[in-house]
Amino acid sequence: MNKKRIIILMHSDLIPPDSIEGLTDEEVLPYKTEFDVTATLREMGHDIQPLGVTSNLERIKDAVDEFNPHIVFNLLEEFHGIGVYDAHVVSFLELLKTPYTGCNPRGLMLAHNKALSKMICRYHRIRVPQFHVFPIYKKVRRPSKLQFPLIVKSLTEEGSVGISQASIVYNDEALAERVDFIHRTLTTDAIAEQYIEGRELYVAVSGNDRLETYPIWELEFKKLREDAPRIATGRIKWDLKYRKQVGIDSSLAKELPENLLTEIPRFCKRAYKALMLSGYARMDLRLTPEGKIYLLEANPNPELAYGEDFAESAEAANISYEKLLTRIINLGLRYRLKGQA
Repeated sequence: MNKKRIIILMHSDLIPPDSIEGLTDEEVLPYKTEFDVTATLREMGHDIQPLGVTSNLERIKDAVDEFNPHIVFNLLEEFHGIGVYDAHVVSFLELLKTPYTGCNPRGLMLAHNKALSKMICRYHRIRVPQFHVFPIYKKVRRPSKLQFPLIVKSLTEEGSVGISQASIVYNDEALAERVDFIHRTLTTDAIAEQYIEGRELYVAVSGNDRLETYPIWELEFKKLREDAPRIATGRIKWDLKYRKQVGIDSSLAKELPENLLTEIPRFCKRAYKALMLSGYARMDLRLTPEGKIYLLEANPNPELAYGEDFAESAEAANISYEKLLTRIINLGLRYRLKGQA
């Protein structure tokens, strides 16, 4: 593609160094996505400006006015310390009439609220787990239709924040304790979902109107003790030593029936459209032993680090990391051009 002026929007604490030579994987992990995207776009010849933002929108406006970017590459996952505020930052970019990569603000808002997204999917007959929301600090009363076991999460936090093996509960006492834990530690509403036993699958989807999926990926738990629930806890996602200890790996899903190789991508595209997503997203699924597909969560603007699930799945489709970033940029440019037509 032609060389572009690109602002790379990220949290102020995650601006990467120019080089990671001599650093350990653990040291690089917090800003690996930011480094990989920044370094790769620079190597591709683009004129880039990393921009760290915490709680000041003026920094974005000033940078846009001064740098006049062709597009903003959005890696911001929170604003003012609140995850769901990233949708408002994207709305601000729209008000500035500045093209950006990734999901639009409406899709971000819908996907971030785990209950609202499930209600929309249920309306469109997209299978999701049974669930109930427990508002912050209110007494826990479980509806009779919500049967154990359940998994308790924050209603709005992403990245497995607040999720551990203790998140799986089997009785009302444990449910109340875990809901209280979410309320106290994360200060958000809690959601309890039907725990679905089965394989954990991830599907990368990209596009605005015409959608494309990449090969189905699977999270494997090779050394986890037999009786432990197979869930992607915060420790599994962010503790590299623990991942190695319990044999966590993700790779191309194997031995899927032929019909599911067609049905799963179609299922994910339906959910992507129902939630009004754009740009790119990762759809997190559970596949039961009986072959039923459940959408657990839709994750717009997922991890883009080289070697992570999204990039690896694209690589399996013969899309290099450089080509993947180029596609994401082009989708952002096309989305804005359409919106301004």
